[in-house]
Amino acid sequence: MEFRIDSEWFSKAISDVSKAVSMKTPFPILTGIKITAHQDSLMLIGSNSDLIIEKMIPLTIDGEKILEVNQTGSVVLTAKYLSEIVKKLPRGNMHVKADEKQMITLQSDEIVTSLNGFRSEEYPSLPEIDETNHVRISSSELIDMIKQTAFAVAKNETRPILTGVNLSFEGNRLTCAATNSHRLAVRELPIDSTIKGSFIVPSTSLNELIKLIHNKTDFIHIVVSESYMAFKSDTASLYSRLIEGNYPTVSGLLPKDAKTVITLDTKKLLKGIDRACLFASEWKNNNVYVEIKDGTKIKISSNSSEIGKIEETQPIKSIDGEMELSISLDGNFLMDALRAIKEEEIRVSFGGSMKPVLIEPIGNSTCLHLISPVRSY
Repeated sequence: MEFRIDSEWFSKAISDVSKAVSMKTPFPILTGIKITAHQDSLMLIGSNSDLIIEKMIPLTIDGEKILEVNQTGSVVLTAKYLSEIVKKLPRGNMHVKADEKQMITLQSDEIVTSLNGFRSEEYPSLPEIDETNHVRISSSELIDMIKQTAFAVAKNETRPILTGVNLSFEGNRLTCAATNSHRLAVRELPIDSTIKGSFIVPSTSLNELIKLIHNKTDFIHIVVSESYMAFKSDTASLYSRLIEGNYPTVSGLLPKDAKTVITLDTKKLLKGIDRACLFASEWKNNNVYVEIKDGTKIKISSNSSEIGKIEETQPIKSIDGEMELSISLDGNFLMDALRAIKEEEIRVSFGGSMKPVLIEPIGNSTCLHLISPVRSY
C-alpha cells in the first residue's frame, strides 16, 4: 500500500473515525483505524462494535487534488498514535507507505515516522445490511430532529431503552421520541420511506452523527438491519448498534385534556426561566415555580434559603380555561425544551398542578415537549 495525501484532510478523517474507537477494548485491533487504499479513494474505519464510523477521501475535492494512490492495500494502525503523529507533522503533502510486515512509514518534508500496524484481515467486517429498504432524508432536517429530541433521554443506565432515541417509521412519517420518564420530546417529519418499524438508537450515536455530517452534505440515507441502523452520505457512514427492548408508547403519554391553555413569547420565557434557575440549584429538581395570575400574567419565581429569591411576571398573550394555576417544574428541563423550539411563540397546556405540562410551538404541530411537575417540598 502506498499513497500521497493532503495531511489536513487525512487528519480530519482520522479525527472523525477516531470517535468510534475505544482504547479500553479487550481486542487490541479495535484500538486501531483500518485504512484501505483503493484506486479512486482512501477509506478509513473506526469501530468499537457498538458504533462504526467510515470516512471516504476521494482523489479530488472541489477540483483540488487531495489524494494520489500509487499502490492499493490496507492496514490497521493504532488510532491514538496515528492521530497524534499526523496532527504534529507539518501541513502539506504526506507520503504513506506500508510493507509486507505491516510496518507503515509516514513522511512529511524531512520527517520520517514508522508505526507497527495490525493485519487488516483480522479487523471486523462492516455489518451486512439490506439496502433495498431505506429512507432518504435532508441532513439539515435530520440534525434538527436529533437536536430537538436527544437531550431528553435518560442519563443513567437503569433502563437502557430510555438512553436511546426512538425512531418510528410508520406510513410516510418518521417520529423521533426521547424520554427519561420525567420529560418527553417528540418530533415528526413527513418522509418517503420503505422502512417500517420502531427502532431505539443510542443518543450517543446520534450526537456523533451530528458531528460527522454537520450540514456538509445534502441528504442522508438511512438503512436498517436486525441489530444496526446505518446513516450514509456520499463520503461518510455511521453504523449504530440498536438498543433491544420495547419503547414506551408515546401517544399514550400525551394528555388528552387541559384545564388551562396559554400563549407565551418563547425567548422571553426562556430568559425568565434562566434567571429563575440561578436560585433553583439548591433543590434536587431545580424547582422553578410558575403561577398564572388573574388570567393576564404569568409569575416565574424560585428561592434559596441561603442566597435569596427571584420573581418576575410576564404578559400572557392569550388564555383559555381556568384563570389561576400554580405548578412547580424542573427549570433545566424547561430550558432544554424552550431552547429546542425555533418558533417565536408557544402554546402551554396545563392539566392541573400535579399533571404534566405540554409545550407546543405555535404554527408547528410536528414538535412537542411534555414535562412532569416536581414536588415543592
